[in-house]
Amino acid sequence: MEWYQAEIARLLAKAPGRSTRPKVVFYGSSTFTQWPGLTQCFPQIEAVNLGFGGSTLAACAWFFGQVVPPHRPDALLVYAGDNDLGDDRTAEEVVLFFDHLRASVAAALGALPLCFVSIKPSPARRHLRGRIEYANAAIAQRVAAVGPPLYFLNLYDRMLDGRGNPQPALYAADGLHLSPLGYALWQQEIDAQLTHMRLQNLPSAPDRPLLT
Repeated sequence: MEWYQAEIARLLAKAPGRSTRPKVVFYGSSTFTQWPGLTQCFPQIEAVNLGFGGSTLAACAWFFGQVVPPHRPDALLVYAGDNDLGDDRTAEEVVLFFDHLRASVAAALGALPLCFVSIKPSPARRHLRGRIEYANAAIAQRVAAVGPPLYFLNLYDRMLDGRGNPQPALYAADGLHLSPLGYALWQQEIDAQLTHMRLQNLPSAPDRPLLT
């Protein structure tokens, strides 16, 4: 995990703020890090972008305790996992990293609403499609077994065309990161998910002490 140190230092330098809107932390890989104007895309919440480039789900679980709890979020949105698979991790390992992250969230923040965004079907990682689908299905199954405050947002299917292939227009030239059209789709779907999670009915984070 040493090579993430500069990125983690950048995140730790972010002073936690607070507004009257529900605070949602976006935590995960460069799909969040490179999102132009992410914090302005969701005016109904205070969006905090804690993405760090190249991050794996394993790294998200490892650094969670340092990075996220100081912000006292009302909810957590996570996108990671495809870099783990790109590093030749198995789908089963990705699911275990998700379990580790879930446990870390519960230990530090209690019953915090946690939404896992499905691993996307990137054209550059077509060779990993079986592992991506297996990991997504296993995580979705775990989420369904628990129910709220655990959520799974299936963007994988929304990013496929009528023949079941990734829509090229949703991706940047590298076939891995999102294009403006891709981010527009994610904004629409995440906005609907935030409404579904009814964050406005949650107690404010300062009223929920950190667990020890």
